[in-house]
Amino acid sequence: MSVSTKTLKALAAVVWCTGGVVLVVKGYSLLKAAMELQKGPPWPWLAGAMGIMAGAIRGKALFSRSCRKNLERIDGLKHPRPWDFYRPWFFFFLALMIITGAILTRLAHGNYIFLNLVAMLDLSIGIGLLGSSHIFLRKMG
Repeated sequence: MSVSTKTLKALAAVVWCTGGVVLVVKGYSLLKAAMELQKGPPWPWLAGAMGIMAGAIRGKALFSRSCRKNLERIDGLKHPRPWDFYRPWFFFFLALMIITGAILTRLAHGNYIFLNLVAMLDLSIGIGLLGSSHIFLRKMG
């Protein structure tokens, strides 16, 4: 079963953007939980700002390059199949990251400092993914 490279690029973009949105929403909810746990201290605001700044840097410096490399790889496929929108190891690491994120989130509940740290991590990755997604979106057309 063969598909067009345009379809693979669209699938790659959907997975990339979905991951970004999920992580930003999750990061926000963790910051909200931290604010409810301790009213007053500005740490959730600082963690959110640091996560956004780190994400912007990560998106520009690291994730954009990954997007370009994946698009070049897709363009070079001779017989693209529906599951070729990422390399097989990507799916392994994606599953590993989802499991790790779920464990970290579960451990963070009720712990003010850990909630802020996990939120900052989630926001930095989510913002990085969303910030670099324009690479995919520009090349889909």
